[in-house]
Amino acid sequence: MTSGSPNLAVVVKGWPRLSETFIAQELVALQDAGHQFDIWSLRHPTDTKRHPLHDRFAGQVHYLPEYLYQEPQRVWAARAIAQTLPGYAEAYRIWRQDLRRDPTPNRIRRFGQACVLAAELPPEVLGLYAHFMHTPSSVARYAAIMRGLPWSFSAHAKDIWTSPEWEKREKLQAATHGATFGATCTAIGAEHLRGLADDPNRMDLIYHGLDLSRFPDPPTRTLRSVNGPFHMISVGRLVEKKGFDRLIAAFALLPETLDWHWTHIGGGGLGDALRAQARVAGIADHITWKGACDQPEVIEAMRKADLFVLPSRIAADGDRDGLPNVLMEAASQRLPILSTPVSAIPEFIETGTHGILSSDDPSALAAAIESLANNPQQAAQMALAAYDRLIAEFRMDPGIVQLSKRLNAMCMETA
Repeated sequence: MTSGSPNLAVVVKGWPRLSETFIAQELVALQDAGHQFDIWSLRHPTDTKRHPLHDRFAGQVHYLPEYLYQEPQRVWAARAIAQTLPGYAEAYRIWRQDLRRDPTPNRIRRFGQACVLAAELPPEVLGLYAHFMHTPSSVARYAAIMRGLPWSFSAHAKDIWTSPEWEKREKLQAATHGATFGATCTAIGAEHLRGLADDPNRMDLIYHGLDLSRFPDPPTRTLRSVNGPFHMISVGRLVEKKGFDRLIAAFALLPETLDWHWTHIGGGGLGDALRAQARVAGIADHITWKGACDQPEVIEAMRKADLFVLPSRIAADGDRDGLPNVLMEAASQRLPILSTPVSAIPEFIETGTHGILSSDDPSALAAAIESLANNPQQAAQMALAAYDRLIAEFRMDPGIVQLSKRLNAMCMETA
């Protein structure tokens, strides 16, 4: 894209975030493709580390008021400006309608943030693009209506499966100021959202894929001895949908003859409970909790491991994974994979060919771990097949080309 290309405003939940590498990867790639945009973040960062990708973003990062009471003067000044905008009355009407169905402080905060966004957007901005279909898209939608601009979104997992149907439907209908287009990273998500849209072509399936230029070539892996140490690794937030409670229960069922160790990378609210579970099970000495790490640290740990485990499951509130990028990252290092057939994971891993997809029942997970530990040749063959599939079908570049075209077309509506 040339220097005269449309300018975007990208709305995200938080920036930077270690757990959202896929967003950083996409935005840097869009920037490299010539798109000019700033990031508008609903929250300030909480991670103490950042990925090298975050440092490659060249635009500005603007932080909207995380809580309205923290910046009252900014909020009231922005609302005064927003009330002069041609679409304010319509945005206010739609928000009041949404508030009746969702009478929460979060819904009020969204409208206040939207007023600030609409008031502070530079006049050069021709369209808005939000990552996640729930809160960031609501803020983008209200602000876009105020400014008379088109907007779009990228949906992932939790935002699809825990948002109310009425909200998803209205964000996909032209008659209710829905998005010009939406993108989602899984076929199962695309099918669901197309069923709610007034036009199925409003939704694109765009896999995140991997920018393989950011990853080292896989290490030369020697076949481990069946009787040798067996080192497993998992990368993921310590939340219900990742299934680590089931995995710890599975570890407790492994035979004493297996010399195993598990390293976990990631933060999350269930850390204390999971550590306590491991202590009660008598396996705490087999586990290393590394906490949040940047991507080079993650890849280095993967290169030293024998098995990547992600026991994803559907949480009680319906939340679930989409297609976790960490599975592709593990494949990039020819690391054997054990996961579960939840959501879009089978879109990348065909069980028995590219890895093993097990039930999240602890007994089943334990049996799968033991089988992979006892069959290193089979595990290596599946890891190679997953690597070959990644190279052939899950590169980042095709998706960025498709998304770039969509964003260009959207912004040309007001150019």
